[in-house]
Amino acid sequence: VDFSWAAAGPQVCRELAEHGATVIRVESHNRPCPLRTFAPHKDSIPGLDRGAFYTAYNTNKLNISLDLTYRQSEEVKRRLVEWADVTGESMTPGTMVRLGLDYESCKKINPGIIYYSTTQLGQNGPCRDFQGVGHHINALAGFSTFTGWPQSEPTMVFTAYSDYIAPWYMLIAILGALLRRRKTGRGMYIEQAQLEAGLTFAAPHILNYTVNGRDTERRGNRDSRMAPHGIYPAAGPDRWVAIAVGNEDQWAAFRQVIGNPEWIRDARFATHRDRKANEDELDRFVGEWCKGYRAEEIMSLMQNAGVPAGVVQTCEDLLNDPQLGHREHFRELDHPVIGRHVYHAPAYKFSATPCDINRAGPALGQDNEHVYRDILGFSDEEIADMLAEGVITTEGGSLTASW
Repeated sequence: VDFSWAAAGPQVCRELAEHGATVIRVESHNRPCPLRTFAPHKDSIPGLDRGAFYTAYNTNKLNISLDLTYRQSEEVKRRLVEWADVTGESMTPGTMVRLGLDYESCKKINPGIIYYSTTQLGQNGPCRDFQGVGHHINALAGFSTFTGWPQSEPTMVFTAYSDYIAPWYMLIAILGALLRRRKTGRGMYIEQAQLEAGLTFAAPHILNYTVNGRDTERRGNRDSRMAPHGIYPAAGPDRWVAIAVGNEDQWAAFRQVIGNPEWIRDARFATHRDRKANEDELDRFVGEWCKGYRAEEIMSLMQNAGVPAGVVQTCEDLLNDPQLGHREHFRELDHPVIGRHVYHAPAYKFSATPCDINRAGPALGQDNEHVYRDILGFSDEEIADMLAEGVITTEGGSLTASW
């Protein structure tokens, strides 16, 4: 049962769902998951069930609408926790205690429950009440300091970086807890601070400061050990290619690919040290050469010569990428409101364990009837009472919206 919120928490249960678990996502029309409000929306029309962000991160799940703040919801909570092997949440510390759904409360109902909690800064400490999303962790973890041009202000990382690091640590911990329970019968509480998960990806920079006293500076697309290293303009509108030359053998191959022009024999580019010292001029020459070729041509020429290079792909490029197509990475699924659109398949495959996506992320309350009646065992009369009392929430207060 998934009580989690936004992006980091729901990805954990999504991965379990894509590998065979039955996952019930719990939300309320009074307080829906914020991902439902994030663009892009179908036809650019906002709506709780029109957002691609939410549906992409909740594939294969069931969804019920339930107002957890109602006293009459206690029996629903009890049956959900009793039914579940795993339950998870990603709320601000203290929220689940107030709802009667913290680990100690759930353990009384189901002693074998595996309960995970993932929050911004953790469940204890002087900053435990910090509220935010992954973009705030970008700043706290230093990623914004590292990102940008040398003379620019700190730059917001494109996405909520830690939201796509923390779930995989948590998933591994849950699998370990499941194996332990199989041997011992005992459940487990797993608590995670997303800041700490994200910080592991800044380890080299932190160690460099600790050992050498060198703080990391913003350097755009450049690398401390490679030159040329950057994103260069190719032929065509807004087409770009990434090139990274990491050693003298690659530099010799790079020179051969671009035809050993006169400028490349300049003493300013004779050694790696010289190239780093004159990187602005080097990038200007490389960019001018790249403008004469399509990005795909440059990638092919460089790779065939042993020089790392790649096209800077757009979303359209990705959807038409032949390698992703061969591996069936993008799958089309039907959503009850959005219609048919593409989803990411599981990122890895097992030889002996099924893993797949077969269901779009659900509309809010889409599975009320199935879950309340068939899984939790409520009668039609009990369900009708909960609808009338607002325990089972509906859009705009309509008692028939989800049925």
